Amino acid sequence: MSAAKTKAQNLINENAVVVFSKSYCPYCNASKKTLKDLGANFYALELDEIDDGTEIQNALYEITQQRTVPNIFIGKKHIGGNSELQAKSAQLPALLKEAGAL
Repeated sequence: MSAAKTKAQNLINENAVVVFSKSYCPYCNASKKTLKDLGANFYALELDEIDDGTEIQNALYEITQQRTVPNIFIGKKHIGGNSELQAKSAQLPALLKEAGAL
């Protein structure tokens, strides 16, 4: 397993909620705002601000078959991107609570 894939998998395993994000991405910011508004504890990794961001994005594609950001995990489960997160708005509080993020 590549170092980037190990790093991504460790973040997914160690955090109730992880948002793989890019600081300038409006969809990423919308997802982070949704989580903040619900009071969720989450870890956001800004891929454009770290040296191995491209490698981590490639590793995430291997894990999820999703190339775009945000790439969101709740309770170690891949949720998808901002559209999928917003589509789950009714279930989000329960999902976040179950994952230990609230």
